[in-house]
Amino acid sequence: MSENERPVREVAANRKARRDYEILDRLEVGIALEGTEVKTLRSGHVSLAESFVRIQEGQMWLEGAHIDEYREGNQRNHIPTRRRKLLAHKREIARWSQRMNEKGLTIVPLKLYFRGRHVKLEIGLARGRKHHDKRQALRDRDAKRELRSLRRR
Repeated sequence: MSENERPVREVAANRKARRDYEILDRLEVGIALEGTEVKTLRSGHVSLAESFVRIQEGQMWLEGAHIDEYREGNQRNHIPTRRRKLLAHKREIARWSQRMNEKGLTIVPLKLYFRGRHVKLEIGLARGRKHHDKRQALRDRDAKRELRSLRRR
């Protein structure tokens, strides 16, 4: 079974990012976690709502993500809001770092999931939407939903 054929189980999605940003490009990256963090992810106690990705010294970091402490953990439990290293190829990091220099672009986490036994994070290169753009996106989504329901009838 190849890497892309492994079953995917979504743990968390950042719906706020899809509303607030126009996603221009996507990338799947690995994430360096501690053991208690993985156990917490399996139970689904994670929030990506206020998180973002920062590139520093040729490395990607996930900041602001909240992974609850593991209930059965001891004094070696993880810190819920610590910054976590993202695992990507150097050329991908360099390409995204270069694109980040464009005015108004940022990198936001979109969803966190298990691919087989590995934890993956989908990140997106995004441009912020203005308030009226958010309203238009909501109208478009509602119109598409209405069309789908009409086709089913």
